[in-house]
Amino acid sequence: MMNPKRETRKLFPGAYFVFFFYVFVLCARFQPSEATKDLSVGQVKLQNHGLGSSVVFPVSGNVYPLGYYYVLLNIGNPPKLFDLDIDTGSDLTWVQCDAPCNGCTKPRDSQYKPNHNTLPCSHLLCSGLDLPQSTPCADPEDQCDYEIGYSDHASSVGALVSDEFPLRLENGSTMHPHLTFGCGYDQQNPGPHPPPPTAGILGLGRGKVSISSQLSSLGVTKNVIVHCLSRTGKGFLSIGDELVPSSGVTWTPFARNSPSKNYMTGPAELLFNDKTTGVKGINFVFDSGSSYTYFNTEAYQAILDLIRKDVKGKLDTEEEDKSLPVCWKGKKPFKSVHEVEKYFKTITLRFGSQKNGQLFQVPPESYLIITDKGNVCLGILNGTEIGLESYNIIGDIFFQGIMVIYDNEKQRIGWIPSDCYKLPNLGQDYGGDLSEEAYPRGFGLIGELFSGTDSSKNKNLASDGEL
Repeated sequence: MMNPKRETRKLFPGAYFVFFFYVFVLCARFQPSEATKDLSVGQVKLQNHGLGSSVVFPVSGNVYPLGYYYVLLNIGNPPKLFDLDIDTGSDLTWVQCDAPCNGCTKPRDSQYKPNHNTLPCSHLLCSGLDLPQSTPCADPEDQCDYEIGYSDHASSVGALVSDEFPLRLENGSTMHPHLTFGCGYDQQNPGPHPPPPTAGILGLGRGKVSISSQLSSLGVTKNVIVHCLSRTGKGFLSIGDELVPSSGVTWTPFARNSPSKNYMTGPAELLFNDKTTGVKGINFVFDSGSSYTYFNTEAYQAILDLIRKDVKGKLDTEEEDKSLPVCWKGKKPFKSVHEVEKYFKTITLRFGSQKNGQLFQVPPESYLIITDKGNVCLGILNGTEIGLESYNIIGDIFFQGIMVIYDNEKQRIGWIPSDCYKLPNLGQDYGGDLSEEAYPRGFGLIGELFSGTDSSKNKNLASDGEL
């Protein structure tokens, strides 16, 4: 729970209105130190070949040791580059703000500088959010301040602002929509681990203030989010539906009557080695802002007992490695998960009916890590112990090596195994290059760059519009 007496700051002269976002955000940025049809990985067939209004960003990061994945995004005019932790578990995008800033990790010249662009409390995204409002608006022109808290007890306090986001769409055209985000001037991270060094959070949740929702409401893209995270530091993030495969995707609907606006699916049954664990009827939140996966006590204990039974006599429990709560060691340090995966079994989440359910399969390499000490640790944690109650969160570790699709248009989530080192084939025999040399940083990839063609031959595609 956040402290309602936390000081708020007027960014500019005039009165202000305090609007607290008390959000139980299932974004456990917590670093404790194959379901497909007939398509093979790397042969994804796109839903739309005529590239239109989608924006795609290369992703960097890993589950361990970083504990997050991020994109580079330009904000302002002239544009300034910010690295943002991609988070489908929360709505609000915010950046560290020179107002001045308390608890910021970035130097002042790398922080966002507001320029009389705060939003009044009468603005739709301040007064009309799907979030509880703490006090009525005394004056429509008061500054709209926010406070957002995360499940790892980190928080950000600041003011809502609006600025230009220069974006280059896949077809090479450019847009400069003005989007709303948080200018965070007070960051708190009371946990035992240091905060991520990123400049802020890219909120991609289901609420109206999320970047994907705003772009959709402006008619720039459809409200569809796609991310593909590799195990070794690359991947991509897309807002829009052009990268959604036309076939081979396993789909499951958003959970009905969900008490939250998270990407919740279910109910599901938990399987281990294709056999039931007896744990049924549980919901899962898909959350890219969480490094690891969190099960409630019943599901966690069921999986842990089965794993321990399998590895007994093959691996020894390691208690001195505090990277994660449960670790094992071998006769010599491990260098790769592939050295130990033979001792572990696939975990499966079966959504829907037993006969025709949708399977989300998690091989050992997608729930284990190798620490810097050479031990193998379980990337599934007991969420009940850290205050998540009965919530079950699927985090980045489960997302490795698959394309995950959050389709807000059709109220469903999909997944398909994918080569996250490259963008899907765009009617070509090859995917796109995700190296830094192949794209303009922070603006979004253009079709010519990731389809391997020469952009200089297609300059007639470029146009410059402003919203």
